[in-house]
Formats: sequence, structure tokens, C-alpha cells
Amino acid sequence: MSDITETARWTEPSADITGKRNVWLASLIALVAFLVFANLANDAALDTRYGWDVRVNCAAVDAHADGLDPYFVKNLKGTKLSYPYLPVTLDAFRPLCAGGFLVHHHRGVFLILAMLCSLLLPGIGRTRGLRDVGLKGLTVFGAFVGFEWVLASGNFAILGAALTAAALALLLRATESDDLHDISRVAGAALLGLVMSFKLVFCPVLAALYFLPLPRRRKLVLTSVAGLGFALPILVSIVFYPNLFSSWLLAITGGIPGQHSVQLEEINPSLLLLAQSIVDRIGVADSKPLVFAIYALAATAFVLAPLGFALLRAIRNTTGSLPARLDRWLIDHPQAAMRFTVLAMSGLYLCSPRLKEYAFLELAVYFAVLIVDLPAAALAAVLTVGIAVPTLVSITGMSIEGSFVQVAAALVCFWIMLWTWSSASVVRAAGVEPAQRLRTEGF
Repeated sequence: MSDITETARWTEPSADITGKRNVWLASLIALVAFLVFANLANDAALDTRYGWDVRVNCAAVDAHADGLDPYFVKNLKGTKLSYPYLPVTLDAFRPLCAGGFLVHHHRGVFLILAMLCSLLLPGIGRTRGLRDVGLKGLTVFGAFVGFEWVLASGNFAILGAALTAAALALLLRATESDDLHDISRVAGAALLGLVMSFKLVFCPVLAALYFLPLPRRRKLVLTSVAGLGFALPILVSIVFYPNLFSSWLLAITGGIPGQHSVQLEEINPSLLLLAQSIVDRIGVADSKPLVFAIYALAATAFVLAPLGFALLRAIRNTTGSLPARLDRWLIDHPQAAMRFTVLAMSGLYLCSPRLKEYAFLELAVYFAVLIVDLPAAALAAVLTVGIAVPTLVSITGMSIEGSFVQVAAALVCFWIMLWTWSSASVVRAAGVEPAQRLRTEGF
């Protein structure tokens, strides 16, 4: 039996198998949901003073309002951590920190923002149902325990996640060429660029906009708009906050002695840390060129090469130059193109050299768009590997900080979603439209 026939049969199960599958799949989803919310409830019950990041951020806003330089930790009350964001954010965050409400009630506010993410995230190719919203919500709240870290630390990654969800909702619209859709996509690109400016190392994600199912000129316009959205906060900080911008540069490069600094050498579960660990084991820890060479090799082998191979496999039956074949295939298969765009975004995000534990919430937002279209076996695997396993690790009290649990789970989920997308492209090439079959039928 050919691969095409096998894939087509796999996506079209009998009614009896579908009914039985829905029972165990619903049971698995219920079990995973119980684990996720039991874990969050357990954290809430602990007598621990959480929210250190929100206290740092609001202390920096208060210091700036008092005329002090917030990038010097000595000017921040009640913390030894530094403020990592661009100077323009000090005024942008001021309404959030006014009156101390966010510092004292960040858990409730963050829960509302996470629920908003679930509601904002688009469905590709169909209207949103309760099933889809539920799966998206479960992914946002539970995937890679990213939200748990955000809730515990009070990190403003929750704002990035909410804005990313809004940007995706604007970008992943039907491909009509009317002005309204064009304006919404431009707004989405600008918003995504703005989100990337919060943490500069994630800016390569913007390159994935090229995979949208649009003519090349319109995609280049969107990419340019996203680049402007990314650059604008930096330019505003340079022009209107020159002294603070200099302090910010010193703070993030470790140029201010005696205080916490934001550097790539910081322990975090990224591919760069994996490369550093390998170099440490072979006894050449001070060889930074070797570290970055291994990091680039790992990013290519684990993420970039599989992405490129899957895309080349999808367009292999078209003719013409590679850019022309790619553009034509993307336009001819808009739903597949939008799914690949989100896959590329998640892959580029996963390649970041500085991927802190709480940053996995934003990665979960990308995956939440894709999870609703997975067939039963792939959905069960993602729920188990991406949500249940990290949650069980957290519940048992094992340390996730500085380990590779999150990045390993994210890589496995990425490969599962990419393999599913690639298999669907094979079915599509055979003349079978998989858009309605990628999802779990009947559930």
C-alpha cells in the first residue's frame, strides 16, 4: 500500500473506531486538564511569596517616576533583580502599575489574560467551537508549564502572549484581497513586531510572515511593517530616553557591576545552553565559537532542516524556480500555508538562544493554534508529552529550572505537528482535501 493511500485511510476512520476513539481521547483530555489545574491550585495554596518579576517591573516604573535611573538595582525597592525592558516601556507600563493593584493581584489579572488568549486565538479554515476553545485553553494554561512559571514569577510574558494571540487573529484571516483584510493583516504584522521588541532575541520569528498565502509584494510589505513595529520602540527609546537607553545597554550586557544582569550565559532551557553543556563536558568551556557552532548545528538539525525538508516535500511537484514554486504553492493551499506559517514561527521561537522557563507560554500560544487540527494519535501524543509530562514533573517537585524538560517536550511536540502537516500535504497532493480530516472527527 502506498504512503498516500495509507495516509488517506488513516485520516478517514470508520464510525465504530471514531466512537471508541472519542471516548478515550475525551478521557485523556479530562485527565490532562485535571493535572494542569490541580498543579496551578497546588501552587496557589503554597505559602510562598511569588510575583518577583512584577515587583521588579513596577519598582522600576516607580523609580523612573521619582527621577531615578531604574536600570541600577540600587534604585529599585525590595529587589535585587534588574529591569530588562526598553526605556519606553517605563511609561507604557505606568498605568499597569498604578496604585499597586497589579503587584498585589497579578494572579487574577494573569488568569484573565490567559483566558483571553484562548478566546482570541484563531481557527484556521473554520469557525471556532467549544472543543477548539477548550483545547486552546488547555494548551495555553498547561503546555510546557510555561503559564505556571509566568504565574509564579509575575513575568510580563503574559502581555506578550496576549498580544501575540491578537496578532495571530489579525494575520491568519481568509486570503481575500479586500481592503479590510489587508488593513487587519498590516495591524497584525505591526503588533507582532511590537511584541518581538519586548525581548529582542525573538525577532527572527518575523521572517515566518513570508509563508503567508499572499502575493510576494504583499508579504514583503507585511514583513517591512513588522520590522518597523519591532524597531519603533527601540528608536523611541534612543531619541526620547537617550540616557536611560545607555543604562539599558549597560544593564543587559552586564556592564553595571555588582548586580543581576541579563546575558546569554544565564541558565535557561535553550538550545544554546545545550551547546554550552556539551562544550563543558568535553572540557573546553571557554570556547565561545565552538559553543555557537554547536548551537547553530543543533538549531539546524532539530528545527530548521526539518522545516525546510517538509516544505520542499510539499512543493516538489510544482515547476519553475524555487521562489516562484513556493509562492504559487502557498497561494494555492492557503490553509496549509497558514499552518506552516505558525509552525515556522514556533520553530524560530524555539531556536532562540535565550529561552527562559516563562517564555514557553508564548511558544504554547503558537502551538494552541495548531493543536485543534491534529488527528487523534498526534493530539494524544502532544497532550501527553507537551502538557501531562511537564505537569507531572512539576507536581512531583522535581526542579525544571535549568533543565531541558521544557525544551525537550517542545521539540517533540514541534516534530509531531510538523510530521502531521507534512503527511497532510501528501494527502493533498493525491487530490484528497485533508482540511476537515486533520481534526478529530466527532469530538
